[in-house]
Amino acid sequence: MSKTHWTLPIFVYVPIISYFLYLGFSNDLSLGSSALMFLLGVFVWTFAEYFMHRFVFHYEPKTAWGKRLHWLMHGVHHDYPQDANRLVLPPGLSLIFASAFFLFFYLLIPVPSLYPYFAGFLLGYLVYDIGHYAMHHFSFKSSIFKKIKLHHMKHHYVEPHEGYGVSSPLWDIIFRTKGKW
Repeated sequence: MSKTHWTLPIFVYVPIISYFLYLGFSNDLSLGSSALMFLLGVFVWTFAEYFMHRFVFHYEPKTAWGKRLHWLMHGVHHDYPQDANRLVLPPGLSLIFASAFFLFFYLLIPVPSLYPYFAGFLLGYLVYDIGHYAMHHFSFKSSIFKKIKLHHMKHHYVEPHEGYGVSSPLWDIIFRTKGKW
């Protein structure tokens, strides 16, 4: 289920992100408001990424079916981190999570502001998904990307209970889960 080409999320999410941006603009939301909500969505994604990785994907269930589900959702990634055919989260499962987030945000954010906000949130996810794949399979020349990759590789190979932020160490710094690296 998680064996997918790394570009598939682009083909799944770019049309969805575009549609939500279209909805925001077609509802007479100003460019400034749209941009602000979009950036807020991207920022909130970084927290959701940290929170989900730390408390959902690294939760250790007690039951046999819970352990199996956990392994399918994230454990397989830690067992085979360099598998170039395996994404961290299959697109079908990520769409279920995205739908749940949309319903949650729908309760909190008024329409039409919700539309650019959710587009930003999904773009944050897409950057995370592709960036995460790149951390495992691409070589970087940029010192910034090398540091982000090192941060994530230490999560995999040194201390799995630290370094939950993949696209940014921001929340690891705030919540003191960055470690002493």
